[in-house]
Amino acid sequence: MSLNSIPSSERIHIGFFGMRNAGKSSLVNAVTGQELSVVSDVKGTTTDPVKKAMELLPLGPVVIIDTPGIDDEGELGEKRIKKAQETLAKIDIAVLVTDAEKGLCGPDRELIRLFEERKLPYIIACTKADLLADNIPLGEKVPSASAAAEGEIRSERTPSASAAAEGATLDNNTLLVSAKTGENIDLLKEKLGAFAGKLKNSKKLVADLLSPGDMVVLVIPIDESAPKGRLILPQQQVMRDVLDSHCSFVACQDTDLKETLASLGKKPRLVITDSQAFGRVSKNTPDDILLTSFSILFARYKGSLETLVRGAAKLSKLKAGDKVLISEGCTHHRQCNDIGTVKMPGWIEQFSGIKPEYVFSSGNGFPDDLSEFALIVHCGGCMLNEKEMQYRIARANEAGVPIVNYGVAIAEMHGILRRSLEIFPEILEILNR
Repeated sequence: MSLNSIPSSERIHIGFFGMRNAGKSSLVNAVTGQELSVVSDVKGTTTDPVKKAMELLPLGPVVIIDTPGIDDEGELGEKRIKKAQETLAKIDIAVLVTDAEKGLCGPDRELIRLFEERKLPYIIACTKADLLADNIPLGEKVPSASAAAEGEIRSERTPSASAAAEGATLDNNTLLVSAKTGENIDLLKEKLGAFAGKLKNSKKLVADLLSPGDMVVLVIPIDESAPKGRLILPQQQVMRDVLDSHCSFVACQDTDLKETLASLGKKPRLVITDSQAFGRVSKNTPDDILLTSFSILFARYKGSLETLVRGAAKLSKLKAGDKVLISEGCTHHRQCNDIGTVKMPGWIEQFSGIKPEYVFSSGNGFPDDLSEFALIVHCGGCMLNEKEMQYRIARANEAGVPIVNYGVAIAEMHGILRRSLEIFPEILEILNR
């Protein structure tokens, strides 16, 4: 798999934040070596987060996000600030961009507080170092990273522009840079690379459940909701993980599963199905063959399976008039028999015996206030990176609202959740308590 073919959800996300005219867009362009963002002397040129999936050496595959100024004004400015703050839920590393001549201001310190509150690794990049006169200190001394969050000011003098050109930094988290001359741009990338090395995801979708030589059967229904001429991302990623494990797979439609199993020369280790076919696939998969779904594998991969399994219990306890949020991480053209807006409500009503009130969201439209909901039913999150999926789950937990994903919910409503978790004995124990 080439670096450019790696899905955005699997890339390290780096967000550039700061006040208007601090030089965020110029710095993003210098770091990426591309005209990714529009640069202007007019404040507030960047109105929405600008994203670019790319290979950035020495980091490898990343998503760079340039955000609107955190100090924007007016009603439109408030919306831009909200967009910048929402980006915090998606990123793995933050870069706070400040004007070296002005030093840190109140909005900068608020960003640092948010970075540390969310335990985000971050770097403070003091831009426009080329505008500083040689050996003349900054107009306002820049605090160290830890002191900045508390609003303290360092007593020692900061490096001059000439010292910055030699790679001098204010502390481990702070350095002077110039997008115009290229001063310390490589050093900034090296620091980002050092963070990235610690963030690499060692978790596997399915590889840790297999031994070399195992056979896996993938059940992929081809119906009106299946994209024409291609497979969806979860299916592709599971296939690659199986191959990386030196195992083999056979793919078939749910209507052909029985014949496919009968034709195999050996018993497969595992059957993985699209959640929508869970009921039919379970009936045609012998009890001595393990069964789970793509969605359940992704729930574990995002680090949230235990929470989502607990949330499934709420499905049988819903009451008439309860509000249920059905949320998807991506936007797509809705089919006439769409899983989120048609199939899922039908299954919920059949299982619970009541008709809740539904609210639907997709893409970035995850509601700010979750307290009104009795339950959140979320998609598998294959298009969301782990950071954002865990953030959404944390938001639900903070609001005291149970959350479950499609795969876990469908398995529960078809009476096969325990069976679908047999391959995860530590999670199965939760249901047995």
